[in-house]
Formats: sequence, structure tokens, C-alpha cells
Amino acid sequence: MESKVSESGLNVTLTIRLLMHGKEVGSIIGKKGETVKKMREESGARINISEGNCPERIVTITGPTDAIFKAFAMIAYKFEEDIINSMSNSPATSKPPVTLRLVVPASQCGSLIGKGGSKIKEIRESTGAQVQVAGDMLPNSTERAVTVSGTPDAIIQCVKQICVVMLEAYTIQGQYAIPHPDLTKLHQLAMQQTPFTPLGQTTPAFPGMDANPQAGTHELTIPNDLIGCIIGRQGTKINEIRQMSGAQIKIANAMEGSAERQISITGSLASISLAQYLINARLTSEVTGMGTL
Repeated sequence: MESKVSESGLNVTLTIRLLMHGKEVGSIIGKKGETVKKMREESGARINISEGNCPERIVTITGPTDAIFKAFAMIAYKFEEDIINSMSNSPATSKPPVTLRLVVPASQCGSLIGKGGSKIKEIRESTGAQVQVAGDMLPNSTERAVTVSGTPDAIIQCVKQICVVMLEAYTIQGQYAIPHPDLTKLHQLAMQQTPFTPLGQTTPAFPGMDANPQAGTHELTIPNDLIGCIIGRQGTKINEIRQMSGAQIKIANAMEGSAERQISITGSLASISLAQYLINARLTSEVTGMGTL
């Protein structure tokens, strides 16, 4: 079962993220959103584009691996089409390669590079694509950019191989490959079902986001050594969880002699359960990341 999953990966839901410039995002969205709509329909993958006016946007592609490859193929061919169109009125004669930037958890970059660079060399040689793993993490995150460039076909082959490596690095739980949780994906999962039971707790139910407007407060205790993964660098993670769940989250100061910290979550029942889910997912990823679960 395990080996079959890593080869075909067809029964696993994967999430792959791309970093794109505004212009590239515009090309993928198309006039009135027609291009991205067509990509979603034809590939069967969910394609989400982060909001915001920042120069870099995150495009999240979620679905079974074959749907992801179809979506990637469509993006790669669209970018090639853009290159050809831009060349039609420029004097350049050689066609530049298509380039995509993937966002990969730093914890998985080691598997992707391989011992002494063996894996990345094998991927380059077998696909003909150029693959570069950034040495530094992306700002405010635990992820690195992996740049893949070449012909669309080389890129698709290359992404397939990267997916296999990532699938092997994931903890396969049920139908889901759970990487260090990605917020857009978590949100979707939280809205549908909980694919794994967080740290031995009973699975919380997720009522419609505002079906339960009554406010409540929920208390959690978290070991001191895990509180960092929930707060994140300069509070980035806890702010993401607040923003996504809509709940108010307060973390008590460390008590002398106590190995735990109190977290109180206030909001509607749905926002509390979503906040709990996100906190548990952070903990689960931290613990499975350290291989101690």
C-alpha cells in the first residue's frame, strides 16, 4: 500500500503551491477569470490564488496527483504561450524557458536534493528541466522556493518527480498527504471534514461558519516547548490562525515552575472549533515533523 502510494499517488490529495508575480497571476486568471475557471474545470484540481496587492502571490493547487499534473501542464503551456506572444514583437530569436517557482517546506528540501545532490541531479538529468532549491527560506516562513525551468513537457515531468519525493516525505494519513499544513488547504479541509484526529482528541464538528452565532470561550493548555510553533516568527502563525478562524486567541504568559501555557479562544462555536483545528494541525505538523509521534 505504502509503496503503491508513493509511485502513483493517485489516491492521495496533494497540495502544491506556486509563487507568482502579479503579471503571471493575471495571465492565469484571464479575462473575467475565464482562464482559471477553464483550468479548474478541465484539470479537476482546486486552484486558489491568494488575495492582496503584494508583488508576489501564492497559487495553491489541491487535488489528486493526476489533477495536479493537468493543472500544472495548463499553467506551463499558458506561460509558454505568453512567452511566444511577447516574442512576436521583440527582436529576440531564442525562446526563453518557462519558469515556475514552487514553495516547498524546508523540511522536505533535503529529500529533494538527496545525498550530495544525487536526487536533484537525477531529476535534472531524467527530465531535462533545470531545478534550483533556494538556499534561504522565504520571508516569514519555514519554506523555500524551488525554481523549475525548461520546456513545458520537461517541467511537467519534473513536477511529477518532485511530487513523488514530497509524497514519500509526507505522513500519509487516510486519504490525505499532510505536509506542514497550508492554511488555504486547512480551511477547505476544516469546512468539509477533519481527515485526521488531532493529537488524540475527539474530532470536532464543523458547523457552518455562522450557523452557530453564540459566543463561547474554550481553554487549551499547550506545553511550553510547543508554544513557539503556534505563535510563529514575530507572531505570524498565531495571527494567521486568528485571521482564518475569526476567533480571538489569547496566550497567557508563562507561569513560573509550570511546563504549560494556557490559551483561551473566544468566538462563535464554529470559529472556536476552526481555531482549535488549526492549532492542533500546527502541533501535529510540529510533532510529526520531529518524528516523535
